[in-house]
Amino acid sequence: MAPAPETQQSTSQAQNQPLPPGMILGPDGKPCKICTAFRDWKPPKTAAQAKPVTSDSASSSSSSTTSSTAAAAVASLAAAAAARRDCPPDVEVLGRATWTFLHTTAAYYPERPTARQRAHMLSLIHSLPVLYPCSHCAGDFDEDVKVNPPDVSTRVALSRWLCERHNAVNEKLGRAKFDCSIESTDARWKDGPADGSCD
Repeated sequence: MAPAPETQQSTSQAQNQPLPPGMILGPDGKPCKICTAFRDWKPPKTAAQAKPVTSDSASSSSSSTTSSTAAAAVASLAAAAAARRDCPPDVEVLGRATWTFLHTTAAYYPERPTARQRAHMLSLIHSLPVLYPCSHCAGDFDEDVKVNPPDVSTRVALSRWLCERHNAVNEKLGRAKFDCSIESTDARWKDGPADGSCD
């Protein structure tokens, strides 16, 4: 059944609205929450919503007002962080959890995997682009896997391959790269640092 003309018009108007910075569209053409960082879920305030600061009010502010405003901002951020725990994951939470799972799985992968273990690992890796909720991330990973086929021959090879895939994503996001030596990946995902701080 086709939607009513007014519904079609409101839908097309909504699709023509500019997206907030950082918001990504999903395959259905609608804003994709799981593909977007939580801070980008809500559109930015309009000029009418933003409260302008006049020179009179700015000059009459005292340091005690500034410190109480800063304290209120910190409390607001803490409340927002606590509230986020009960919200669906955003792209960053999902990404961290996925990388943690993959790196940890690689750290405990056998040094000499059987043919069956290699097949299961390949199946896991190849299922990610099909099942991953963030379609943008899934497509990007799928392209990377096509160019850089998984190496599931040994634990060391798999750990290095995953680290390099993670670094490819970090580079795109402007983040620091990881050291992909087995000593570093084992310290991070299996044994903990040599100083025993995680024991």
